[in-house]
Amino acid sequence: MSPRKSNLESTIYLGDDGWWHGRVTMGVLADGSPDRRHRMARTEPAVRRKVRELEKLRDEGRATKAGRKPTVGQWMETYLTGIASLKLKPRSLDDYWSKTRNDIVPGVGKHRIDKLAPEHLEQMYRAMLDAGHAPSHVVKVHRILSRALKIAHRRRMVGENVAMLVDPPSIDETETNPFTQEEAKAFLEAAAKRPTFMRWVVGVGMGFRQGETLGLRWPYVDLAAELFHPRWQLQRLTWRHGCGDAHACGARLHRFEPCPPNCATHKGYKRGCPKPCTSTCVKHASTCPERKGGGLAFTRPKTKKSTNPVPIPPAFIPYLLAHKAQQDELRKAAGELWQEHQAVFSRPDGRPIDPRDDWEEFKELLAEAGISDRRLYDGSRHTAGTILNELGVDMPTIMEILRHTQISQTRRYVKGRSHLSKDAMRRMGDAFLPAPEAAPEPPSETRTETGDRRAARARRRRRIQ
Repeated sequence: MSPRKSNLESTIYLGDDGWWHGRVTMGVLADGSPDRRHRMARTEPAVRRKVRELEKLRDEGRATKAGRKPTVGQWMETYLTGIASLKLKPRSLDDYWSKTRNDIVPGVGKHRIDKLAPEHLEQMYRAMLDAGHAPSHVVKVHRILSRALKIAHRRRMVGENVAMLVDPPSIDETETNPFTQEEAKAFLEAAAKRPTFMRWVVGVGMGFRQGETLGLRWPYVDLAAELFHPRWQLQRLTWRHGCGDAHACGARLHRFEPCPPNCATHKGYKRGCPKPCTSTCVKHASTCPERKGGGLAFTRPKTKKSTNPVPIPPAFIPYLLAHKAQQDELRKAAGELWQEHQAVFSRPDGRPIDPRDDWEEFKELLAEAGISDRRLYDGSRHTAGTILNELGVDMPTIMEILRHTQISQTRRYVKGRSHLSKDAMRRMGDAFLPAPEAAPEPPSETRTETGDRRAARARRRRRIQ
């Protein structure tokens, strides 16, 4: 049968194979040749319907580009290497790579991005939850994948972002457990016995994040104006290979078989035995002789709000001056071994304090102060916000001190206290209802009413009625 042309230069015909075929002109390719798309169906109405759908996408500018689409794994590598790396902070980029390697690629990495369906994502999320991952972890993976597919959709590589059609698991908000004022004092009394005392004073008393506290540097501390300028934070970044063949570089460390039960090699590992390497493993960058971009590093805060200056309580100034003098003595004692990083809180040789050592010291101080175990964030940032609220500081001011971008975020950091709630409700009751009158004091001699007296009183009431 001869081809019949429909609207917009599309062609529909019955082929020798018994199928109806449709070809739609979408435009012109980069080499100047026409971009013709093919659709086929068993019946003519079915193929006409497919042709009209393709023409509509073309006319609305929503048609995907020509050519074979990459797999999810290939696109994630392209997205993280050439797109996300231009925008994300180093620590965030490390987190994106980690979740891509460990979750996204094993889960849906082999699917082509234009063939990815919502069911594929739902199956991956279900498998992650069954494997013991927290819902918050699954939500982070969902957000990373959704952002990558959003760019693919914007570049017309896919017709729609299928991650937008999937609801990730719900997250139960973590219950905060800040110090009480008594616990905060006990914690700082225990810290006063250590050379890192001022580090904990700043963390607990001013609500600095761990990275911000360890990243404080003397050029950004204005003792005369009593201001901290948190322009830097200390973070541990993942090493990257600097050699040409990342897989061969880590050949001696590749381990493709899982560990046996009761493995003695990784017995002391907090996270248990590491996962076996993949066939294309490139993760052993920490041993690369030309490694780069890893280890402890001073990085810029994520948001501009985080760099706002924070007033130093005047009571802290003498202690900070004493701490600076003590550090000067350590610099003289270390001599040539001193490594200058201008860190306010440093090791005896001048290097910044390792966040892992800092976390372990926090746990030790909790035990010494007799305080129940809790997160470092609870003992510093949440504690500062809660105690400021107890002292009567209004929420917008707490928001400025903690440098949040939204006041709703500040409210999540402030935990109410039961004794304050009781006092507030007592004052509420006094405002609405008058205090009850005091009951009259009983006479010195109490007389008991007998049955005869009660009967006589009842007769008098009946006569009155």
